[in-house]
Amino acid sequence: MREEKPPKKPVTGRRRSLVITIDLIVYWLSKRWVSVFSVLVGIYVGLPILAPILMQVGLTGPAGAIYRVYSPFCHQMASRSFFLFGEQYAYPRAIAGSDLEPIESYMAGILEFENVSTDPAEWTTFLLPARRFLGNEQLGFKMALCERDIAIYGFVFIGSVLYGLLRKRYRIKPMPLWLFFLVGIGPIALDGFSQLFSQYATAVEPLSFVSNILVLRESTPFMRFFTGALFGFSLVWLTYPHIDKGMQDTERQLAEKLTKAGVLTES
Repeated sequence: MREEKPPKKPVTGRRRSLVITIDLIVYWLSKRWVSVFSVLVGIYVGLPILAPILMQVGLTGPAGAIYRVYSPFCHQMASRSFFLFGEQYAYPRAIAGSDLEPIESYMAGILEFENVSTDPAEWTTFLLPARRFLGNEQLGFKMALCERDIAIYGFVFIGSVLYGLLRKRYRIKPMPLWLFFLVGIGPIALDGFSQLFSQYATAVEPLSFVSNILVLRESTPFMRFFTGALFGFSLVWLTYPHIDKGMQDTERQLAEKLTKAGVLTES
């Protein structure tokens, strides 16, 4: 005969209070997860935009802290970042072919770029100076995330807010996976990797054959922003409907559980 398991003892006392508290927190989050996500992403993308504002008003300490915090997550190259309070909103490399004045035109007067070559083929010597340069009175001050990252997280925020508003009136289906790869990943991968491989081909001997296929190139601020925006918005469209379904199931289950526990009243 199979031995019967003894019935589980009911959770009481402090343990019960702890379980109920955790359930209430998860229940609250499951009802408001879109708002919570939107606030968190808004803060994440807002602080890098705040950094140049702080630099402009002389609060270099707090601004420097923001640059350092975001440094592990982004290359922060001046030639690939948006600027505030300067002559232009961006200063791309000359090879990018943008209508904006290239950063090479300003490098001679910038301490960080002292003795740095303006030859795009010698891009490895440009990386660290471009990362260290935060800005000045003439050029303004750069954001703490690059143009592409600002677009990615900015449009995740915009998509998150839109989803929160639209889901109250419409049932939003997730973006098909094939469309996500085509629209979300395709452009950003093509732009980013073609640039990366073309540049590495000039510096890494085993990859020199790539230069016969890809011309040395640098993406424009518009292309960085556009491809980042497509990816960020597509990511929300792909994932949020799935997250929403899971959160609704969690909300329903916890509502039943908390109602039985006498914590919630039936509506």
